[in-house]
Amino acid sequence: MSGVHGPPPGLTSPSVNRDLRRDLYAVTAAALLVVVTALVGVAIKRADDVLHVGWPPLYANWLPHVGPGTPAAISVAVTVVAYGPPLAARLPWRLLLWSAWATALAWTFSLALVDGWHRGIARRLTTRYEYLQVIDRFDDIPAALRSFTDHILLGSPDHWPPHVAGHPPGATLTFVLLDRIGLGGGGWAGVFVIAVGASAAVAVLVTIRTLASDALARRAAPFLVLAPAAVWMGTSADGYFAAVAAWATALLALAVTGHRPTAAALAAGLLFGLTVYLSYGLTLFAAMATTVLLLGSRRLQVLPYAVAGLLVVPVAFTMAGFNWWEAYHLLVERYHQGAGGFRPYGYWLFANLACTVLVVGPATVAGLRRAGARLARWHATPVAERRLGLLVCAALTMLLAADLSGMSKAETERIWLPFALWLLTAGAFLDRPRAWLTFQAVLALLLNHLLLTGW
Repeated sequence: MSGVHGPPPGLTSPSVNRDLRRDLYAVTAAALLVVVTALVGVAIKRADDVLHVGWPPLYANWLPHVGPGTPAAISVAVTVVAYGPPLAARLPWRLLLWSAWATALAWTFSLALVDGWHRGIARRLTTRYEYLQVIDRFDDIPAALRSFTDHILLGSPDHWPPHVAGHPPGATLTFVLLDRIGLGGGGWAGVFVIAVGASAAVAVLVTIRTLASDALARRAAPFLVLAPAAVWMGTSADGYFAAVAAWATALLALAVTGHRPTAAALAAGLLFGLTVYLSYGLTLFAAMATTVLLLGSRRLQVLPYAVAGLLVVPVAFTMAGFNWWEAYHLLVERYHQGAGGFRPYGYWLFANLACTVLVVGPATVAGLRRAGARLARWHATPVAERRLGLLVCAALTMLLAADLSGMSKAETERIWLPFALWLLTAGAFLDRPRAWLTFQAVLALLLNHLLLTGW
């Protein structure tokens, strides 16, 4: 496990120093991207506010503050920096998975509680933009699904709030069903999305260990649990979406490598089907699913079962009267009726990437540089590292496709969480993990204490 604690064996000091310099060049370039987009964003706002974000490029407002989560967040950060890498290297695998989930949960909850229980968790999903505003309109679920597309456009009667209109009804139904089982209200909804969202780190670790190696999964673990992305994982429904997509990917990875292939493939297909009824943009996870299939040895055997599972959710919603394609085209029209119609594409093409830098942090930027260098030296790179590099490339492909689509102009620090989560795994390529984890933690703490993030 020398890769966890220091330079990998066989590397000379000059090569280590050269790698570090290149890492710092990459981080500096990413930081400059953030600074330039921020300055240009401020200039645009002063001239004519067509950005509709409070603190460009983030959907946030400047508000230095502390809260009840501050001591806990600092404690979690210090603990992970000090003990995370060696513990990740030594813990039994199952205990590592439980520890990763618990730590990600503690980190996300503590950051959310910097804003206090009500503002940070209980009220986040109850605002006029959110899913809980329409719970009473789903008393008759089949009728609500049949008429769902009638309320997407802004000019339609009783049009849906932005997040309800902006997603397939699977997202809203999640909170409707929570309400039906007695877990109604913003508090329960917030706890649900944080608890489920934190499990995404576990799913990613399972995928890496299954398709790449145990050592790489262990190196990635601290970077997955101590991510700046946690600022938006709590409390955002997109954190829940990220977890569903991550578990679908993990189950597919297990299937194609022969771990209970039939059951795992069916379950993976079922979750992928649910994923595209949670968010239209997550159809891009086809790139990740394809990569996983290509990395597996049993792809042809499990593919029919995965496809069978994939059809379940779409068939159920279609039979209930919801037309996914019609809804998507209406959403595109509504998007251009609102902020999507006047937010400048040219600015957000780059500003979205700046948002991603803040979500994934400097360690991920350095890790991505190293992943690219490994892939460029394909034949000299160990197979496990190639495989992890390909998973990272799949995540980058999804993110860049979303960026180029023009359907993600601003707010991508939240919307792109399902993609950004996989970029964090690039931390496995880094040596000196404690130093990089410190940078990650400091960035997250500064963002959460200096800004009041939206949604």
